[in-house]
Amino acid sequence: MARFAKRALNGLLLLAAVSLLSFVLLSLAPGDFFQELKLNPQISPQTLAALRAEYGLDRPFAVRYWYWTKAALRGDFGYSLSYKCPVGTLLWPRARNTLLLTILATVVAWMIALPWGILEAVHRDAWLDHLGAALTSLLLATPELLLGLLLLLFAARTGWFPTGGMTSVNAAANGLPSRFGDTALHLVLPVVALALGAAPILVRHVRSAMVAALTSPFVEAAYGFGIPRQRILWRHALPAAANSLISLLGFSIGGLLSMSFLVEVILNWPGLGPLVLEALLARDTQVVMAAVMLSSVFLVAGNVIADALLYWNDPRIRTV
Repeated sequence: MARFAKRALNGLLLLAAVSLLSFVLLSLAPGDFFQELKLNPQISPQTLAALRAEYGLDRPFAVRYWYWTKAALRGDFGYSLSYKCPVGTLLWPRARNTLLLTILATVVAWMIALPWGILEAVHRDAWLDHLGAALTSLLLATPELLLGLLLLLFAARTGWFPTGGMTSVNAAANGLPSRFGDTALHLVLPVVALALGAAPILVRHVRSAMVAALTSPFVEAAYGFGIPRQRILWRHALPAAANSLISLLGFSIGGLLSMSFLVEVILNWPGLGPLVLEALLARDTQVVMAAVMLSSVFLVAGNVIADALLYWNDPRIRTV
């Protein structure tokens, strides 16, 4: 419990640091939501000053951050000036969509990386290992922007997958199985883009962990005792490599969250990415702050889940 309490405290300190840094960067950015109104000759400077005072934009930085922190701790993330609604009602549906996309992409990426990395480790320094290294290098060298555009071009040329959105126009009139299939079809391109972007790094980590396990003294001793190769691989080597892979799980969730913002914008998935971009362009700082903090919470939660899995998997950790 002490270990988990320490990790929870570290997570809270991280969230506090992220909130302060984000608030500082947004405050240093030139202009605010009412900046463009200065170009309208029909709006007087007194009116602009009254509007900025009404929404607290004329207060000092420390005062604004203090009031924002108190409201955020109550679950109130402010009011969106561009969307004319509370940030919470705007944010939660988008956050649910981003979380759905990230979880599915994480599962798919690990489903690709585990067998691929294990296969490379088993056949290390053979042609299969060199082929896998070349493919991962190619994927690592391909930017997520280019990968998303290629998938978008593929969908537009073939017509096999939707080119954006979460549901079709007439999906609401269909039954539940049809709506489920329609959403799954819209998820294919974003999930593939995220999974292919994350899989090469995971493959290399899986290969490295498995090579270290397969070349360890206890595995070599197991070979000497005549234990079958498949039994050594699945009953001894893979559990020995599991700790480093479980630790990598939390970081992969954070990486996929950051990648998902760009992929959502390219493939028009209604998640946090397009919302943050629109809010940045409109200088709607309340929406940006809420989205950044929610993404940070997802990252901390991913690391906590990885710690819990590591604690469950390794009895040595429970005795420390």
